Amino acid sequence: MSDRTHAAFTPGRSGRADGAPGLIVRECVGQRLASLIARRGQAERASAAAARAFGVALPVAPRAVAGRGATFIWAGPGSWLVETGPELDDVEAFLGATFAGTASICDQSDSRVVLEVSGPRVRDVLAKGAPIDLHADQFSAGDVALTAIGHVGVHLRQVSAAPAFRLSVARSYFGTFWHWLSSSAAEFGCEVVAPDPQPARDAR
Repeated sequence: MSDRTHAAFTPGRSGRADGAPGLIVRECVGQRLASLIARRGQAERASAAAARAFGVALPVAPRAVAGRGATFIWAGPGSWLVETGPELDDVEAFLGATFAGTASICDQSDSRVVLEVSGPRVRDVLAKGAPIDLHADQFSAGDVALTAIGHVGVHLRQVSAAPAFRLSVARSYFGTFWHWLSSSAAEFGCEVVAPDPQPARDAR
């Protein structure tokens, strides 16, 4: 686990001890994050630039789209959270090469904790605190929501039909959020697993 994540968030089982865990939690580490905000009147040009460089247009609805080397996650009108791989030393420079003059970019990698949550009761756990409908008929892979879960702001997206979700939370609020999430999952059993190993970056 990242040494910057809340001390109580460590691999292991909590809550109900028998049977398979209802919620499985993994911290996503190593990825680079940046906010991308279109400048006034430049949203269409920014989207066209994304299409040329990454092979996808910027989503204009609450969706996430994966392009060549970056995933663009809707964050409001003319605004996106961009996720890239761990190999980048400077995500602002990487995106700036494409969006210069059309959008403002700010590295968010250290400001957020990203969790991937899955398991057979994941929707039941999230439903305890999320004021949105996460039923499979209403929310599916690729869908995104800016919402509050347990009174903490969360940028949520479904990453697979399994289902699995990624939750992006401001690092300063993560302790509060983790207390809510682990408590809400206790009746089903909550298993925190170690993050996937990250490839070493090339020396420069």
